Amino acid sequence: MSEKSLIGARSILFVPGDRPDRFGKAVATGADYVVLDLEDAVAPESKPDARRAVSDWLKTAPPNVIVRVNPPATPWYAEDVAAVPGVPVMLPKAQDPAEVAALAAELGPNPQIIPLVETALGIHRATEVCAAAGVVRPAFGSVDLAAELGVDPADNEALRYARSALVLAARAAGAGAPIDGVTTAVRDDGTLLADSAHALSLGCTAKLCIHPAQVEPVSRAFAPTAGEVEWARKVLVAAGAGGVAVLDGKLIDRPVELRARAILLRAGESDFPR
Repeated sequence: MSEKSLIGARSILFVPGDRPDRFGKAVATGADYVVLDLEDAVAPESKPDARRAVSDWLKTAPPNVIVRVNPPATPWYAEDVAAVPGVPVMLPKAQDPAEVAALAAELGPNPQIIPLVETALGIHRATEVCAAAGVVRPAFGSVDLAAELGVDPADNEALRYARSALVLAARAAGAGAPIDGVTTAVRDDGTLLADSAHALSLGCTAKLCIHPAQVEPVSRAFAPTAGEVEWARKVLVAAGAGGVAVLDGKLIDRPVELRARAILLRAGESDFPR
């Protein structure tokens, strides 16, 4: 797996932290990032062993690895954070900007934090959470939020407001576009692609995966089309010429240029003209 910008990643695959035999296999799926999970995927009695396995593997791990620690209110949080220096951290139950800022301070220079917003309070305070130090982009915890709200996590209409609120919060805070939550139907490509299209239409540009079979469809679903990439390149070339730019009879202003840059970022192109 080649190194990829966290902000441009499209597919993010979870793997249980107590299954080190699966770490390398998860990387081999081609997911843009792999999340070594110390939280929900690990039973309480197995958390110390999982932490050791993750810490040991990180010493020789490839790039593009994230660790999901346990929430700050749990007895495992402090040891989790101490065991994973130098890698991006996913913070579950992110709803307090002070907790996000404290995590950034504990991680040291250049922290990279993905707040997993999965509570009603988290959505309510999402702009503050996304504006906290160290935040790269948020992730949407659809399943946990749905449980709190008493709705079906597979019902996109029930969670439309929450997804849109997180997209708006990330943009207002200057963070990267959100990572959409999981699709629990692991062998249903139709549902997975429909969920991905819905999230993309609202402004999410990546998705959390819970099974290796989801990685390729998700990466494909969130990738811009060849036509979009070609258009974006032309926009930036025209914009870079200076003066008033026009492409195909249409004025190119700053919002058009920003959209073009966002498309190329999703395409994995980070060296386009500034």
